[in-house]
Formats: sequence, C-alpha cells, structure tokens
Amino acid sequence: MRLAVEEINQSTELLPNFTLGYKIFDSCAYPLTGQRAALAVLNGLREDDSPMCSGASPLLAVIGESGSALSILMSRILQPFKIPMISYFSTCTCLTDRRKYPNFFRVIPNDDYQVKAIAQLLVRFNWTWVGLVRGDREYGRFAVEGLLRELQGTKVCIAYQQIIPLLYSHQKGMKIMQVMQSSSAKVVVVFSAEGEMTPFLRDYMMQNITGIQWVASEAWVTASVFTGSEYYPYMGGTIGFGVRKGHISRLSDYLQTVNPQMYPNNLLVNELWEALYGCNPSLSSGSQLPPCSGQESLLDQHSAYMNTSSPRVAYNVYKAVYAIAHSLHNLLLCKRRSGPFQNNSCAQSNNIHPWQLQHYLQEVTFHIAGEEVNFDLQGDSIPYYDIINWQRGTGGNTEFVNVGMFDGTKPAGEELVIQEDMIMWAGHHSEVPVSVCSPSCLPGSRKAVRPGEPVCCFDCVPCDSDSIECTLCPEDFWSNKDRTACIPKKVEFLAYDSLGIVLTVISVVGACLTIAVFAVFFYNRNTAIVRVNNSELSFFILFALTLCFLCSLVFIGEPTSWSCMLRHTAFSITFSLCISCILGKTLVVLAAFTATRPGDNIMKWLGPKQQKVIIFSSTMVQVAICAAWLIEAPPFPSRNTQYERSKIILECSVGSSLAFWCVLGYIGLQACMCFVLAFLARKLPGKFNEAKFITFTMLIFCAVWLAFIPAYISSPGNYADAVESFAILASSFGLLFCLFAPKCYIILVKPEKNTKQHLMGKERS
Repeated sequence: MRLAVEEINQSTELLPNFTLGYKIFDSCAYPLTGQRAALAVLNGLREDDSPMCSGASPLLAVIGESGSALSILMSRILQPFKIPMISYFSTCTCLTDRRKYPNFFRVIPNDDYQVKAIAQLLVRFNWTWVGLVRGDREYGRFAVEGLLRELQGTKVCIAYQQIIPLLYSHQKGMKIMQVMQSSSAKVVVVFSAEGEMTPFLRDYMMQNITGIQWVASEAWVTASVFTGSEYYPYMGGTIGFGVRKGHISRLSDYLQTVNPQMYPNNLLVNELWEALYGCNPSLSSGSQLPPCSGQESLLDQHSAYMNTSSPRVAYNVYKAVYAIAHSLHNLLLCKRRSGPFQNNSCAQSNNIHPWQLQHYLQEVTFHIAGEEVNFDLQGDSIPYYDIINWQRGTGGNTEFVNVGMFDGTKPAGEELVIQEDMIMWAGHHSEVPVSVCSPSCLPGSRKAVRPGEPVCCFDCVPCDSDSIECTLCPEDFWSNKDRTACIPKKVEFLAYDSLGIVLTVISVVGACLTIAVFAVFFYNRNTAIVRVNNSELSFFILFALTLCFLCSLVFIGEPTSWSCMLRHTAFSITFSLCISCILGKTLVVLAAFTATRPGDNIMKWLGPKQQKVIIFSSTMVQVAICAAWLIEAPPFPSRNTQYERSKIILECSVGSSLAFWCVLGYIGLQACMCFVLAFLARKLPGKFNEAKFITFTMLIFCAVWLAFIPAYISSPGNYADAVESFAILASSFGLLFCLFAPKCYIILVKPEKNTKQHLMGKERS
C-alpha cells in the first residue's frame, strides 16, 4: 500500500498536483479491534489541530478488511457516512447484497465463483465422497452453504462437516481429526482463514496423519507460513484455488529499503523486526528484548518475505489503491455543467464527499500490469483463480505450483482449465486419489442404495430382468457372459447348415424318385397295370408329388416377403392338387367296380372330362382361399426376440391365423373324403384293388399331419420351419410309396403279373 501511494504521488499523469494521504491500522483479525480502528478513522484529527475540519472529508475511502467478518462489521459502521471501502481479501458471497452493503467493493472474486470452481474440481476427478472443514466465521459458513447448493444435482456427497472453533483448543481439534480418520472420505475441502488453520495443522502433524488429499480455499492455499519443509509430508499435494497472481515491478527493491531506521515511527515495522529477529529496534527501556544492531536485512534471512515474483494478496492491495486513485482522477477531470450529480454538477476538488467518490469508483475501468480492473453492479471484480498445487521444492520446502486456472468469464462448463500431468497428489503420487463411499458397480450389476445413508453409499447387486439403473441392451443385442458389454444377438433361421442340407437332400431325392416313377409309368403306359389304374390321373398325381417335394425347399433359407408368401401357398395348393387327383382316382375306382353290376350307368358321370372338372374344382377352392389370404393378411418375415432373449429367430409370421388353419383344414377335409371313399371300396373284388392302397395312403397322410400340428405349435422359428418341411416330405413319401411302390414292383420285378387277367382275378390256375 505504501509503495502504491508513493508511486501515485510521484506520478505526473495520475492525480498531478494532488497528494494522497493515508493511515494504516492493524485490526489483528479481531472484530473489536477492527471496530475501534474504524471509529478512530471516522473521528479523524482533533478539531484544534485540524485545518480541514470545516473543509473536505478527512476520510474518502477505506482499503480493507481482509476477513469477511471484519468487512461486514466495517461496512456497517461506514455505511451511514457513505464511505466506500475496497476489500482485498474478503470473499463472502453475503457481501454482494447491495441493500445491506451499498458501499462495499472488492478486488477479489466472491465465493460464488470459488465454490463453483471447487464443485467442478470434485466432479472432474470423480471425488464423490468428501469431507468439509470450515472456520467458525461468516467466510466459512457462507462458503459451505454455497458449495452444498452447487453440489446439488451432482454425484458428490458430503461425508461429514466439521467446524474449527474460533477459540481453538487441542481437545476440539482432536475430535475433528478423529472424524477425519474414521471416515472413508480421503478428500477434505477446507474453507478457513490462515490464522484458523495454523494451530489446527500443528496438531494434525503431531498426530502423524497422512493420506488426506486437501482441497484448499484461496484464504490459505498460498499462505507463506505453510512453505516450511515440516508441512510437506502431511500437506504435500494440496490443491486449491488461489488469488490470481500479478506483477509489481518495484516491490522487491522497495522491500529491501524496509527497516526500523527508515521508518522509525512505523509500529508495524518495529513489530515485524521484533518477531523476525527477536530484538528491540526502538530501543525502548520497557522491552525485554536486546537492541537491534541495525544491520538486519529481510533479503538475507527471510527470503519468504522477499519472494515477490508472484504476489497475490499484496497485488490485490496494490490494485485497490490504484482503483481509488483512478476514481479520484476521473472525478477531478469532471467538466463544469457536464457532471454526473444534481444539475449536471461536478464534485468540488477542495470539498470531495465520499459518496461522490463512490460514484466514480463504481464506473472506474483501468489497466494495470496488463490486467483490466473494474467493478460490476455488486461491487465484484472479474472472477479469475489460479489453480495451486503444493509440491516439494529443491530444498525440501513447499512450493506453490500453478497447474491451471479458472476463468469465470467463460461459458458454463469451460471455466476450468487444468494441466493434470503437472499435478503431484497427496503422498507424492502422480495418480489421482480415489475418494468414494462405494466403488463403482461393474458392468452387469446395479446400485442398491443403503437405507438411511447418502446416495453415494450403495451395494452392487447383479442385474436381472427387473433391475433398474442397469443399461438395457438394444433389442438386437444381448449382454455377454459377464454382463459387461452388449453383443449382437445370434440370428437363427432354417439355413443351409446340417439340418437344412439334410432336408434339401431328402427333398431332391424325393423329387428324383417321383420323376423316376413317372418315367417308369410313361415307358410302360400301355401295360395293363398302368392302364387299369387310370394312367392320366397317375401322371397328374406324380406331377403334383414332384411339386410337393420341391416346395419344401422354400422353407429353407432366410425368410423374405416373397418366400413367406410362397412357402405356405405353394405347399397348400400342390397338396390340394395331389389330394384332388387321388380323390378323383378313388371315385373312378369306386365307380368302376360298382358299374359292373347290371343296370349301373355311373361311369358316364366320371369320364375323363368329369375327372378333370373334379380335380380343377377341388384345387380352385384352395387357390381361392390362398388368394384371399394373400390379399387380406399375407405372411411376412418377422424377428422373434421373445422366445429366447439371447437370440433373434427369423421366421415367417402367418399373417392371418384363420387363413392358415383354413388352408390346412381344407387339405384335411380332402384327405378325409378320400379316406372314407377308399375305405368303402376296400373289399370290392379284384386282385389289385387300388382302394386298399389309397385307404392306407390316406391313413398315413392323416397321421403325419395330425402329429404335425402339436409339433408345429410348440416349435419356434427354424424348428417350426423344419417340422413343417419334414411333414411335407413325410406325407409326400407316404403318398409316393403307398400308391406307386406296389405298381412299380409288378412292373419291374413281376412283369408276368402285369396282365389284365391277373389284375381282374380271371387268370387260369
């Protein structure tokens, strides 16, 4: 402050022809002493000694206090006199209330920004379980309240809150340390002044407590008293937000001139010399200390006081003095009839009132050491913090290393800039310490909150289908064995694998056998057994059977819209055609044997044309059902994820269950009619009565499809397709072998029986 005033008084540009005066009081960080100092300043000089009593105000502004509690007291005392004050170290958010503290300014950010910065720091390093320690003053109380508000909605929980009492005692300090040691929180945030922390840390080090990661507020993170080597084993790695450092070019040289001889009447210098060197610089007779030699120098023995490379609090004092000087300078530059006061008046240079200076102080803007200084409507300055990390110096002492910054002017979420690779954490570790109540649940498990405890404390239980807070895999994905990741579900359908290949081979073999039988019948079409059994209908049946064997191939492969519509309609129409032909053959057999009786003329109703009409009509009924099915609700491919959660089963949905069962029901109706008619003709005369074979054929056909229904319903996806394909093949083979195997046997093995007489039972013995 003395340096800044001397610079201003020597300046030819700032306040030329004016001299600043000042008076310094030491409140000793004690409210009552601060109150006495404030009243002493207000009372001013005695009337009989003061030529200014009837002129300008003896006090225009106050720089101070340092602590928030003292600033509150001082501001309330100064408020009735409208005297502005600029604090260089009071950060309590409560001081932003312009209704209560209308004359308060400060060149340090308020704690709203600091608690926001600390909250972002805790979230960034995933410290979700932290302890809170604060001093028993407004600074600590309001800072903790602000931090708790800022942490709402985050994952950070407070393990405990402890207060360092204003009147510190060893017993009370030990209780706080017991709470810290018993807690699982390894990160402790401290809002306290330097004077409150000093006795507490002495006891802390005596207890040999280590492993705590301290997060310091700006009030003590750069305190020079903690630079000693004895602090580092216990406090090394401390991280916090410090007042932004600045540069005062002449400070180092100026401090070298400080000694009691230079300032014999300055009590503060005398007290400093007594504390540092244990001597009496004033040579007063009442002192118990030996006299000083006059050769003591701050530079030689107390380099901590000479480290002016990065002043922080001192820089704030420097800015505060210049803020008042620039405000006074602007006030004195006011031009007549263009002033800011009533009737556009200006302040009188020989009778300046404090409230007039405050008006200019509110609007002042200037640059110092490359930094812009101004005040917002609440009297606050631009919010900047340096992020400080306590690291071991070359001599074992503690060094305050700048590892980042907090810029409150940046958009939300971008204020914090940290160089993490530069940080040395508690215990001289380079890895970020862990401070959680419960470790994070591994993938495949979920959090189960413990009753009566904070949400940060939980147990991890395995995920199941009804679990909450577990990440559900998308529909097409499934968790792996350890439930740590989502992997694509296995897609299943009746593919050309082992089962598909077997069905394909059987289908092709069946079709080839049918074609072979067709060739045998065609080659022997003029023989008795072919002619007697209605060769034309036999060829129709063989053609339909070939289609029946081949339509099972449509059920193999990935379902598509066309394959789904084709597979059900193809098999239903081909089987309906086949059964219609067998029905026609059954009617012909029945009519042929009954027509041999005298007077019967039934064969004229079952000629070749009538047989074709019967076959065509019976088949067209099925075609009509299939057409209506495809128009109204056609089959379509679907992904079945319900039957087995770890698989996707590609299948063909029937679209309309009614149409599907109508198709099967119509085939069953045709088969039953054939069976009944053939059963009635089974005992008709003739050595080769085909009705017997048709009866047996329909019996096998009905048995296969009756067994198919429950198997189809209980089989999902590719197994349902395999069951349906197998039923088609089984019934086709049943029709082929039961109807044509006996005839092929006679044609190929017993040709001597392939005569009309033998077949009619009229051969000679």
